[in-house]
Amino acid sequence: MKIYRMVLFIILIILVGIGASLTLKATVGVGAWNALAQSISHLSHVKVGTIVMALNSFCVLGQWLLLRRRFGMRNLLQLPVGIVIGAVINIIYYDVLGGFTVETYFYRLVLLIIAYNILAVSVAAVIVLDVISFPLEGFCMVLSEQKGWSFSSVRQFADVFSILIVLILTLSMSIESTIREGTFIGMFLLGPLMGYYMRLIAPILRNKH
Repeated sequence: MKIYRMVLFIILIILVGIGASLTLKATVGVGAWNALAQSISHLSHVKVGTIVMALNSFCVLGQWLLLRRRFGMRNLLQLPVGIVIGAVINIIYYDVLGGFTVETYFYRLVLLIIAYNILAVSVAAVIVLDVISFPLEGFCMVLSEQKGWSFSSVRQFADVFSILIVLILTLSMSIESTIREGTFIGMFLLGPLMGYYMRLIAPILRNKH
C-alpha cells in the first residue's frame, strides 16, 4: 500500500505543477508564492519553474538550519517535490502551452477557476495522504514549532511577505505586476475549495488503505 500512496503522491505533485502553470497562463494574477517566483523570473529572465525550484530549495535549507540534527528524511524528500513541481511548470508553461494564449478576459477567468480547482483537489489529496509536505508548508510548520507560533499565522505571513517583495520589485524595477485580481480570487477561493475536496477525498483514500 505504501507503493500505491507514493505513486498517487507523484501524480498529485505533477497535477500541482499543471495547476500552477495554468494560473500563470491565465495572466490575471497568481498566488503570492508563485507571484514572487514570476516576478523574479521577469527580473532575471530565468524560467519561472526554475525560480520555483530555487525558492523551494531555500525552504528545505531553512528547515535544515532550524532543525539541524533533527532534520530527517521526511524533510529532505521535500527537495525533490519542489524540483518536480518546478520542472512540470517549465514543461507545461513554456513547452506544452508555449504558443497558447487566451485572448478573451472571460475565458482567462474560466481558465483560472479551472486551475484553482486542479490545485485545490491535488493539494487536498496530498494533505490527506500525509506522505510528504510541500517545502513552503514544511518550512512554515518547522518555524511555527520552533517559535511557538501558530502554523496558520506563519503561513499567512509567508504570503504577506511574498506580496510585499513582489510590490517592492514591481515598483523599484518597473517589471510587470504579477499580483492582480486572480491573486485575490485565489485567496478567497482556494481555502474553501480545498476544504470541500478534502471532505470528498478523505473517505475514498481511507477505504484504499
